[in-house]
Amino acid sequence: MKFDVYQNKRVLITGHTGFKGSWLALWLKRLGADVYGYSLAPPTMPSNYALSNVKDVLIGETIGDIRDRDLMREVVESFCPDVIFHLAAQPLVPASYDQPYDTFEVNVLGTASVLDAVRESRRPCAVICITTDKCYENCEQVWGYRECDAMGGYDPYSASKGAAEILVASYRRSFFSPAELNKHGVQLATVRAGNVIGGGDWGCDRIVTDIVKALAEDVPVAVRNPHAIRPWQHVLEPLSGYLKLGAAMLENPDAKWSSAWNFGPVSGGELTVGELAGAFVKAWGSGSWLDQSSTSQPHEASILRLNIDKAVSQLCWQPRWTCDEMVDRTAKWYRAVLCENFNACSACENDIRDYGDA
Repeated sequence: MKFDVYQNKRVLITGHTGFKGSWLALWLKRLGADVYGYSLAPPTMPSNYALSNVKDVLIGETIGDIRDRDLMREVVESFCPDVIFHLAAQPLVPASYDQPYDTFEVNVLGTASVLDAVRESRRPCAVICITTDKCYENCEQVWGYRECDAMGGYDPYSASKGAAEILVASYRRSFFSPAELNKHGVQLATVRAGNVIGGGDWGCDRIVTDIVKALAEDVPVAVRNPHAIRPWQHVLEPLSGYLKLGAAMLENPDAKWSSAWNFGPVSGGELTVGELAGAFVKAWGSGSWLDQSSTSQPHEASILRLNIDKAVSQLCWQPRWTCDEMVDRTAKWYRAVLCENFNACSACENDIRDYGDA
């Protein structure tokens, strides 16, 4: 399936001021979509949203909280989206320990707010809710989690995303049954991506943000959990999966799309946090990293892998960039924008062009 199906389609992105949302908005504009954003103000300063002038590629935006049900309903009813990509969330594990209530409220009730707006609009729509690879009940197993595995979560962030998955499944069964798609016209899926890196991420307690800041200041990178294994991928990898799923929904509405989907690296393509830090230092051309792990730090899983067989076999999706290219492109983006005053939007567009639309 081709991404040109997005030409002139009305696409609503929640969380468009965030890291992944800003990249998605730029990509959809390239595809000819009419993109509307709904989000809080940018969560960081600087932000890719501001540096890449994402507002300029939108046909409109609402700066608001997804927990505001009336405002969410108003936007959905007035914009009448063909596709909704729901990314708005509290996305950080450390922050969830400091703000557990807010994390659950935003990630669970915020998702309910979006889905209820769709339910009340009574219009056909493709809805893709972005959760996380951390939604699974992590048993520290060495093999990748499949979409049918149990939801769970040790920390509040992971648990909130597992709960969001259960909430989406409830809405799908109760109001948007795939078996009755011809009646309501709503296709509802969740997508679970690996740990994402790429240019333009300035989130607090994010590994690449910490690495870039340390390297720019010429100090060693402090790594708090160097032996943890994660399914790292460039931001364009999962976004291509989201877009491919959305394209399938638009081109061939079918009950089979309304389910959960994993998007991550190929089996064996995972890296430890220490390996990622080392690769980034090498790509940057200077610097070093130090093990700063502590027994007093909040719990984080030691092993996390995703099984992507479903996406590969049913969507014909697979990751395109190797670990080295993922890291090299991310380092190149930050060097160009921070050290060489290269235009951030152009840097994003170059990566999107090189990744390719298909």
